[in-house]
Amino acid sequence: MHSIADFKKRVENGITGLTFNQEPKDLYEPISYMLSLDAKRMRPVLVLCGCELFEGDLDRAIHPALGMEVFHNFTLLHDDIMDNAPLRRSMQTVHTRWNPNVAILSGDTMFVKACQLMMMTDDLVVRPVMELFHKTAVEVCEGQQLDMDFEKRDDVSIDEYIHMITYKTAVLPAACLKTGALIAGASDADADHIYSFGRDIGVAFQIKDDILDVFGDDKKFGKQKGGDILANKKTFLLIKALETAIGTNADRLNQLINLPADNPALKVTEVTALFEHLGVRQLAEMEMEKYFQSALGHLAAISVSNERKKVLEGFAEGLMAREV
Repeated sequence: MHSIADFKKRVENGITGLTFNQEPKDLYEPISYMLSLDAKRMRPVLVLCGCELFEGDLDRAIHPALGMEVFHNFTLLHDDIMDNAPLRRSMQTVHTRWNPNVAILSGDTMFVKACQLMMMTDDLVVRPVMELFHKTAVEVCEGQQLDMDFEKRDDVSIDEYIHMITYKTAVLPAACLKTGALIAGASDADADHIYSFGRDIGVAFQIKDDILDVFGDDKKFGKQKGGDILANKKTFLLIKALETAIGTNADRLNQLINLPADNPALKVTEVTALFEHLGVRQLAEMEMEKYFQSALGHLAAISVSNERKKVLEGFAEGLMAREV
């Protein structure tokens, strides 16, 4: 059995080996630049994990694994345009280093390249692999649109939020694991369980991210603490606070949401205090744990030895224990 570090090294070698045309320069240079940025490579690693779990040939999974990484970076490139983000992984975003039109076209080309890489698998499984990939690609777009829609709404429910993060964040790692399983010839039941494991871990991961944004250690978190609060982002914490706050707490929370941006420290401090008072941190941790345990239940149901599951168990536990 390989380690996560072994898989990441194989993926990095694969990314380095990808070749693109030299011309037009402004079409292909941004793609190479985007793929060269420091990254965890979690999604392609999960393709390889899913394949090895069922004793598949990793050489047959490496191109679809790279396809998932190219697709993921395509979504980030376009997300950066929509968010007008200046930095990605501490480096200039493509649309700021070049321009938005270049970024859009390079992103479109990345999606095509991702499809080509996904197609580079055995004929026996290429159809289910591509059906899963295209279904996932649409769901990721739906999740992104829902997230943007929620910015204009004050009545988002927890169920709607879970649906949004499932599509925006969780279906891609789930599809990566299932892709590896399909390539390895896993049974339908096992492939469904590994998908559900990835989906539920993805949901737990996002709720953990919500918690860290507010309550994480400044020195370890790696980005602006309270950024979600300042953006009035509809996280689990804010939605639950809006649901549970009454009286003066509800009035103050709504005042803080509408507070001008000229005193960000006050807003972050007071909203954080309200979250603590309302107990929404504990509620978020309970919801996160619910999805984490559901994920472990799906992993336990897979019909391979417990020894073969240890890499994914460690991966899941690492995500939940993280402080960044």
